Parts: sequence; structure tokens; C-alpha cells
Amino acid sequence: MNAAQASARVSPGLDGWTLIVARSLALVLWLLLALPLYGLCRPFTSNNPVPRLFLAGVNRILGLSVAVRGTHLRRGVFLISNHVSWLDIPALGAVTGTAFIANDGLVAHGWLHWLCRLNDTVFVARHDRASVAMQVEQVREAIGENGALTIFAEGGTGDGTTILPFKSSLLSALTPVPPGIAVHPVLLDYGPLAPRIAWVGDEHGGHSYLRIASRWRRVRLTVHLLPALADEHLADRKTIAIAAREALLRRYAD
Repeated sequence: MNAAQASARVSPGLDGWTLIVARSLALVLWLLLALPLYGLCRPFTSNNPVPRLFLAGVNRILGLSVAVRGTHLRRGVFLISNHVSWLDIPALGAVTGTAFIANDGLVAHGWLHWLCRLNDTVFVARHDRASVAMQVEQVREAIGENGALTIFAEGGTGDGTTILPFKSSLLSALTPVPPGIAVHPVLLDYGPLAPRIAWVGDEHGGHSYLRIASRWRRVRLTVHLLPALADEHLADRKTIAIAAREALLRRYAD
């Protein structure tokens, strides 16, 4: 589905707009409730449980049902995932408690950057080779504090029916893999609904939100947590990227 097709689909009708307004108000109220709770918990723990609780509530409000399959994760993991929709973030955050690696371009979006910081997002400058050492340290700290850190290695969103090539340059901050850190590929599968959920092309983020928020039927997502990559696949960022993508392709073909 290209951008023009996606935009054309944003015609919710009266019942759709009613649902959009109700969900938007519920999201705002849920955020206003979660923020003071986050502040109360923050002095007492380095791994604040409120972001995970908040994201679970976001999923519920938006009608997202998440099923988890596969490996049980321990603390100290790096997750390499495909990317289909902005729904991927609250889904993964709720079920794993993960923080995320994001492009530092989000810094320009004040409120969004602020929300990301509350979940300990690591912002990286993808084209600044001089900052790689600092980014490696940020990654290690984030994994230590949150127990899990996720990167969407395609470098953008796909249509949910294929796995785009992984960009090994995005994994620079993971090379070498810190001692004791397991690297797990993750497949996000929206099933036959994927093309309707995917945020692809030049579609405006607001249009994508309207399309999803106006749906009366639930969105079902299966999160496949695949086994950790073997040591021989962790030699460098290119072998990590290839091995992780191949693991997703094998699971996707099953």
C-alpha cells in the first residue's frame, strides 16, 4: 500500500471518528495518570515499572492484542527486530520492558523526544562515526538499567509481508557485543492484517494513527522471541545483521 492509497483509506465515518476521539481522550487521561506514578516510583528503583504498565495500557486502549511466543528472556538482552508500525513500540515495550534505540532526529520533536526519554531511549547519530564509542557505552548502560534494548534493524518500516535487508551500520554500537549480553532476533507478525497496519512510504504519521485508532476490530500481533544468536554469529556487525535476518526469515516461513 503506497502513501496515496493509505491517505485515501483515512475516511473513518461518524462511528470511526467517535472511536478516534474516545481513544485519544483515553490516551491523554492515561498519560496524565501515569506521569505522577512514574515520578513517585523513580526515586526507589533504577528500573521503573511504570513505562511498561503505561505501554500495556496504550495497547489496550488502541485495541492491540499481543501474544508472545518463543524464548523466555533473561535480563541483559539486545533485541533485533523487524519494523511494521508505530504499534511495534508499545507492543514490545509492554511485553519485554525494553528500551529502544532511535535516530537522534527525534530530538527535534519535543514532546515525542520527552516521552522517549522517560523510557530510557538511546538516541544515536547514525552518520556520526566519531560518536560510535560513546554510543557503545550508552547501549551498555541502557541494557544494564532496563535489562533489554531493542533496535529495528531494517532502518525503516516494511509492509509486514517481507523482511527488509538489515542495515549493519545500525549495529555499530553493538560491536563488540558486551560480555554477558545475549542477542535475540525478534519477529513481529501481524498476520494477514499486516498490509492494513503497516506504516510505509510517505504516509503521514497522523494518517497512520487515524487508520488504526478508527478500527473497531482488534489488531492481533504475535511477538516471536527467537533463540539468542550463537557466538560464531557475533563476530562483527555484518555477521550479526545477516544471522538475525536469516533467523526471522526462517521463522516467517514456518
